Amino acid sequence: MIRRTTVQLAAMCGAEMNEAAARRADAVICGVATDSRRPAEGRLFIPLSGERFDAHDYVGDAFAGGAAASLWQAGRPVPEALAGRPLLLVDDTLAALQRLAAAYRGQLPATVIGITGSNGKTSTKDMTASVLARRLRVHKTEGNLNNHIGLPLSILAMDENTEAAVLEMGMSGFGEIERLTRIARPDVAVITNIGDAHLLQLGSREGIAKAKLEIAAGLKEGGVLLINGDEPLLREGAKRAEGYGKWRLETFALGREDGWSAKLLAATAKESAFTIRPPEGPEWPGEFRVPVPGRHNVANALAAAAVGALLGLDPESIRQGLGAVKLSAMRLETTHAANGAVVLNDTYNASPASVKAMIAFVGELTGYRRKWLVLGDMLELGPDENRLHYETGAAANPDRIHAVLAVGERSKHTVRGAAERLGPERAIHFADKDALVRRLLAELAPDDLVLVKGSRGMRMEEVVHALVRG
Repeated sequence: MIRRTTVQLAAMCGAEMNEAAARRADAVICGVATDSRRPAEGRLFIPLSGERFDAHDYVGDAFAGGAAASLWQAGRPVPEALAGRPLLLVDDTLAALQRLAAAYRGQLPATVIGITGSNGKTSTKDMTASVLARRLRVHKTEGNLNNHIGLPLSILAMDENTEAAVLEMGMSGFGEIERLTRIARPDVAVITNIGDAHLLQLGSREGIAKAKLEIAAGLKEGGVLLINGDEPLLREGAKRAEGYGKWRLETFALGREDGWSAKLLAATAKESAFTIRPPEGPEWPGEFRVPVPGRHNVANALAAAAVGALLGLDPESIRQGLGAVKLSAMRLETTHAANGAVVLNDTYNASPASVKAMIAFVGELTGYRRKWLVLGDMLELGPDENRLHYETGAAANPDRIHAVLAVGERSKHTVRGAAERLGPERAIHFADKDALVRRLLAELAPDDLVLVKGSRGMRMEEVVHALVRG
């Protein structure tokens, strides 16, 4: 984590020290904290403000918890209880946090990989970190710290001996990725894909592609923009992206062979096997495996392999790294219901593209008596949400999917689409999760498979937990 003196931190974030801070100008501060309820021993506390809270009210608690100093918004009265406490006065505490992270990143020799995309960015982050860890000291974004607050905190958590940092970048509107990439200044930027997530905010897939390509704005000169070559909007948009010509464009794809390419060999509910061909030269020898299923995860693994090669790793190290991947929670976890049925927990989030990909994947699996789709609403899809839900349900192949069970107001349209393919007796909407679970447990057999998926706000993992309990 960041380790700097008080005066150094003040300079990095553009702060003015109060008298108490000036007296401790040479004191070393290790790390930052934003939550006064957690230990802040020796750290710089950063009081952030939101719609319903203002952490300036808890600066005293942070000092009581051991904070060494705190940011403070200039012009805001300082309570008597904080008299004599070291404060760094700034125009805006969030902007100061971002300036501090950008300055710290600029002082570190680490190679930074920035990853964004509509789907798969967290899985690709995990895979990339696992690959690079075969040869390098790696730091990666933990959890979902991928926004305007989380990304700076991820950077400030890096040790100075970090050799490669894998940073996830999320967004919901225009300008957000640009802000993050200018803080992180990636050497390699990856766009996993574009889908239908955030159509409400961005209006169209063209808008989504434009927003994702903002990642190029912070790409270092001489760096690499690695995009999904199966996405025409990305291929076309990259040539109009900021800095084009100062960095190199490379592609990865399953459906093309003019860049990094992969061929799926086999997929089970637990792993995927594939081959890899680099842009130049012959196919790498042997097969590669990732302990996660799905064609879409092969694309994610291919992106991770390409990053590894760009950073100088050999194919065998990349093979070992992919084989050792551990994905973040609720991203295609394989578990079992109480009666032994296989349950695929992919409940972290959902979009039409990701749900259709999982429906296709489940349809291809063999060795199960029946395959069930348990789906929740997909959120933030804008005015076309009813059509998108309908089309998602209609993707269920009656020869490969036994039934679609859905919950949520929008998912009524998912069921409507599924019913036209499966029939009304095999496409059922439920008023709540409890009713859905009761129905499924009554019919689920030990040799069945269940996919559970929905947007984060639907908390579909509750269905998984109920099936596990039985």
